[in-house]
Amino acid sequence: MGWLQRLFGQEKPEDAQVNPEPAASQDTGESTATESVPPERQGLNGEYDQNGLAKRVALAFDEDGRFDDIDSLYVAQTGGTVVLKGEVPSQETLDELVEIAKGVSGATDVSSDQVTVG
Repeated sequence: MGWLQRLFGQEKPEDAQVNPEPAASQDTGESTATESVPPERQGLNGEYDQNGLAKRVALAFDEDGRFDDIDSLYVAQTGGTVVLKGEVPSQETLDELVEIAKGVSGATDVSSDQVTVG
């Protein structure tokens, strides 16, 4: 079972991207600026998603493939901060997961202080 399925109960949508282009609202030609989805709220296809950053980090872990056997780590978000919770087998694994999470657009920080190594 992949990260997206385990954490969010969903299969990887077709055309899902770790760093999608933001979906912008239509510009009506009025003086209002075109609003786009904040990077931490972009879903897997650029749409608004309250948990978009966490889902895209889970997708990044799925796409890497080296971490498929880890089922005791969870991904959440607080604004632009990715929050990792749970347990990983080694510090090296944790360091690699943190680096992947940092590479996802919208991630301003990665908190791993709720992760135990063992």
